[in-house]
Amino acid sequence: MMKNNIFKSSPLWIVALLLGSIFSGLVFQSCESDDSDDTAIPEIMYVRVTDREKSDSLVVSAFLGNTIALVGKNLGNVKEVWFNDQSAKLNVNYITNHSIIVTIPNKIPDVVTNEITLVTKKGISSKYSFKVNVPAPLLNSMLCEYVKDGETAVIKGNFFIDDENVPLQVFFPGNIPGEVQSVSINEIHVKVPAGAGVGPITVRSIYGQSRSSFYFRDDRGFILDWDNLNAAGGWRSGVIRNNNPVQGISGNYVYFAGDLAGDNSSWNEDGFSFNLWGTANGRPQGDLFDIPIADAVLKFEVYVVQSWSASALQMIFTPWSTSGTNSYIADGKTPRGLWYPWRSTGSFKTDGWITVTFPLTDFKYDHVGTQLEVAEAGKFGGLTFFVYHGGVEGTDCSPVICIDNIRVVPK
Repeated sequence: MMKNNIFKSSPLWIVALLLGSIFSGLVFQSCESDDSDDTAIPEIMYVRVTDREKSDSLVVSAFLGNTIALVGKNLGNVKEVWFNDQSAKLNVNYITNHSIIVTIPNKIPDVVTNEITLVTKKGISSKYSFKVNVPAPLLNSMLCEYVKDGETAVIKGNFFIDDENVPLQVFFPGNIPGEVQSVSINEIHVKVPAGAGVGPITVRSIYGQSRSSFYFRDDRGFILDWDNLNAAGGWRSGVIRNNNPVQGISGNYVYFAGDLAGDNSSWNEDGFSFNLWGTANGRPQGDLFDIPIADAVLKFEVYVVQSWSASALQMIFTPWSTSGTNSYIADGKTPRGLWYPWRSTGSFKTDGWITVTFPLTDFKYDHVGTQLEVAEAGKFGGLTFFVYHGGVEGTDCSPVICIDNIRVVPK
């Protein structure tokens, strides 16, 4: 028995499987020739999902970005498929006289007709009733997770719809509403309300509500904050400041400054590094966090005050027992994360504090950018930051980089 079904996602890899099903007669059986009459009116008989395991599922609606199969007749000469007022991209390899596999445009329509429109090469058109669903808001990240009460926070994601009849709302931890200042499809600017706490943020639109996986003012998994947790015991615990050259985002921060050569010849540990050695710092034996590596991200806040255009920020985890040496920095075998935000633009500077997120699965390079294996659990008991090399040449610069709230949290 066929059944109607509204679905949220269909993997693209099954497109090939579906085509195979179509051609083998699993989708529908037909003895008709695939030769098409270019004067015939294209007709959709039904729409189905592209998941072979759900071959009995017909749909009358689907979400933006879903891939679906239009099944009918006289489809071979179709050159345009419109969902409401949005044109879909077509691949001729996925068009036969009896079917079209197409992905619904990932853009919210301006004019809603709740119809699919087909247009042939001869300009012959036909329509089919079909509703495109818009997902609830998708919250990906914040420009900065630490924003003071009364200041503006920036939330990034998708499907942020501010309907004039149902205005978009943002709720901070404690279920306290923020004052929405501006909204685009991918970004919300909102004033942080007084009394906002720590935890997820909720965004509510006409299409539903969603809760962030990230935490506002995240207080989990702290490794270093230079207020209560520092890098004392290493050769370099870092230069600590709280208001010069910028106001701290939440107390003290570590301050990197000096000259860097674009040819990667610089080595300035005093100006651009700190060493947290677990054993020398008095940390409990073992790793600095207990989250599986595949599920964890390193986060920190950074303020690049003076332009940075050379060398990578090398983020190097070391075993708890490592101390009294810096040989791991350039040994060619200790994996680390490399962050060079200037790489694509030639120079990088921030307008205030921002939050950086780095998956631990990306900690897989040596000091010159050669790929290694990600370290296994048991080798994350210390942490060194050092702006050095990275394998990409830049331009001479004298950056000022302030860093705070280094933590490991779930993705």
